[in-house]
Amino acid sequence: MSPYEVTAGVAIEDRNVWPLIRAIHLLEENIFGRRYSLGDNELKAKKILKRKTYRLAAQLPPIEHEERRQLAKACLDDGVNITKRHLTALAQAKLAFVEGLLEIVGKFRCKAFASIVSKEFNANDTPEFLRKDFVYLFERYYYFLEEKRDEPAGLIVFDETEKSHSQRLIQQIENYFKKTTKGRIRSNLLIPEPLFVHSDLTTGVQIADIIAYIISWGMRLKGMNDESKRDELEHLVELVKSLRYRTVREVEMGENREIWSITFVQ
Repeated sequence: MSPYEVTAGVAIEDRNVWPLIRAIHLLEENIFGRRYSLGDNELKAKKILKRKTYRLAAQLPPIEHEERRQLAKACLDDGVNITKRHLTALAQAKLAFVEGLLEIVGKFRCKAFASIVSKEFNANDTPEFLRKDFVYLFERYYYFLEEKRDEPAGLIVFDETEKSHSQRLIQQIENYFKKTTKGRIRSNLLIPEPLFVHSDLTTGVQIADIIAYIISWGMRLKGMNDESKRDELEHLVELVKSLRYRTVREVEMGENREIWSITFVQ
């Protein structure tokens, strides 16, 4: 179980969606010698960034790129006749892929957004009200769009979950954008009706999943005091931090406050 619940997303400009997807597919082929996510494999963070991956990657010294790619492909193609070197190469390839993916996301000027809550967070999760962490997420997404030239409209895309949960979330979002003052204002830039997609078929949701995992296990902001932080994720945490959006807003009585797109909600 993750130490923190993280609702994360990535803002991608519409004209960059397909070039970004193509770049990530090419990265997969370059790192693994084939598309990793073909067949039963899925690029879920909990699988490719788990502690075992780091342990296997450290079994041997770094393997040269071309040999690593060939060994990783052989390991994916045939999970039976593999050696210690095959397993090491695949683990090293997984870590290289995540690092390369985050670098590509940065090159396409995408921004990462996330609301982090502890296990003890009082969600007040009722059919009527949108959770506070979602409100914070939409707020920062709205600020980001507001500062863009020509103020483009933003789509909201969620990973599809159980049907009843998705329906309840849709109702909460509709109530927020229709029945609250801030929600009505933000509906000028945020399209209030979300889309739901399968995470294993959608690159954007897979990116958000990886970012959420790295934040939960590796990033620690003020107020996050648990001892479950995984230090081996530090390099990836720094890459995620570089994707944050920052703005300065007036809060009250002329006081300005620095606001980041990744925040711990208490």
